[in-house]
Amino acid sequence: MPRLFTGLAVPPAVADALKAYQGGLPGARWIEPGDFHVTLRFLGDVEVTVADDVVEALAEMRVRPPLTVTLDGLGIFGGDRPRALYAAVVADPALTDLQAEQERLVRRAGVEPERRKFTPHVTLARLRRDATPEATAMYLSQAPVFAPLAFAVDRVTLFSARESTGGGPYVAEADFPFA
Repeated sequence: MPRLFTGLAVPPAVADALKAYQGGLPGARWIEPGDFHVTLRFLGDVEVTVADDVVEALAEMRVRPPLTVTLDGLGIFGGDRPRALYAAVVADPALTDLQAEQERLVRRAGVEPERRKFTPHVTLARLRRDATPEATAMYLSQAPVFAPLAFAVDRVTLFSARESTGGGPYVAEADFPFA
């Protein structure tokens, strides 16, 4: 059973710039820069037949112009139980439309509906229990100033992750160009 998700790959130059924000947070498991991406739709562990149906459905993605993704700051998911450090993606109607189309296509392929709200981001670290709210607040207050980073994307990538555990290294299984 492959563990799959669709996303937007972060180009190497932007990934290199994001490395400046990695380090100095106890309890962080830092993501390899080559694995940075913006998840559009997490599918989870799916049967091979469903994975094949997903590939067929994604091939029907409509034509669209390239879009610009802008990262504009750092954030923490989890509040009192921090679980991830991320670079936030600026809200953009074209990105929201792309994600909604991903949802429709994978549901048509037999994947259960997503129940979480789409919050576009690039995960920089997964946090263990020793990454306390106090430590994450201190990290955010002392992190270098986040200069916005922008990059153009012209395709969606279907990625696979290690089964059951998630996390990288991620493998690009297929690309679906916008045009």
